[in-house]
Amino acid sequence: MTVSVEKHSANHSGHSAGKPKEPTLRLVAWETTRNCNLACVHCRASATSGPYSGELDTEAAFNLLDQIAEVSKPIIILTGGEPLLRTDIFEIAAHGTALGLRMVMAPNGTMITSENASKMVDAGIKRISISLDGASSQTHDSFRAVPGAFEGALRGIQMARRAGLEFQINTTVTQANLDQIPKILDLAEKLGAVAHHIFLLVPTGRGKYIVDQAIDARQYEDTLNWFYDQRDKTKLQLKATCAPHYYRILRQRARAEGIEVTYKTHGLDAVTRGCLAGTGFCFISHRGIVQPCGFLDLNCGDVTKNTFSQIWHESEVFAKLRDVSLLEGKCGRCQYRRVCGGCRARAYEATGNFLAEEPLCLYQP
Repeated sequence: MTVSVEKHSANHSGHSAGKPKEPTLRLVAWETTRNCNLACVHCRASATSGPYSGELDTEAAFNLLDQIAEVSKPIIILTGGEPLLRTDIFEIAAHGTALGLRMVMAPNGTMITSENASKMVDAGIKRISISLDGASSQTHDSFRAVPGAFEGALRGIQMARRAGLEFQINTTVTQANLDQIPKILDLAEKLGAVAHHIFLLVPTGRGKYIVDQAIDARQYEDTLNWFYDQRDKTKLQLKATCAPHYYRILRQRARAEGIEVTYKTHGLDAVTRGCLAGTGFCFISHRGIVQPCGFLDLNCGDVTKNTFSQIWHESEVFAKLRDVSLLEGKCGRCQYRRVCGGCRARAYEATGNFLAEEPLCLYQP
């Protein structure tokens, strides 16, 4: 689906009037390549070993980072596929670092060696994220569809630690590993991670074929409440992604406990919101197509045809996502719509309407 880039803006709070303040671009996930050495069952991109045509070359990659830096100084996630399959990935990272961008990377861990871990550090990579979707090889390897993926990820983590490279653990929560989440958190602590981010499955790409493994609305609610309870039990930074309800739960729980939600009490969770698609965050595909997020497959512009600034400021889809008054169903009525917003990708996959109500929410406003 292609959506034209039109001049239209809305402010962060969702009121269109005059020249409203636009949300600040805080985070960009860039699919540097779709090539991958794994075949994960939940993969948004249905990535394989490729090759894929039309990937941005080195010069185009540098130009893209230049254009992003003109808009803001966000965190740039170099993702894939497997970003380490790009031979120029360290040049790209170094270029972004020189521009003052905070460069991070999302490898799967299996290709990290002592040599390329050092290259990441030299290129200015501040943190990497490695996914562990099970507390054992049986669960993780089944999810990643390649035997040895778990041991490979653990080896990669050790290489990162030796190089002094900060890392976090990401986990996609499904029926297959729901009972292992506490063990994965414990493993992340033992491995020396600085953070644990959980992701709630969005049924796109190959994920559509395991939709029966998605947790239901009650399990979703219970998992996020459990995650909230871990805040004072671990030193790890905890973040729930593709789980906007967490920011509603956070405020409900804090109010029940008589706690004011401030940066001091709840860290970054106090200042962020649930679904960031098209507001503080966007995704760029391997071919340069800009989307609100990797799971929301809406073409908001092509960086090979328009500047990134034009797309970010003028996309009609982005403008609609920034206006919470346009949300429909119970999301539109909800008093938490500005801090949650519902998962727009999940709504789109369920209904074909990215402004529809979140299908996996128990809360009745």
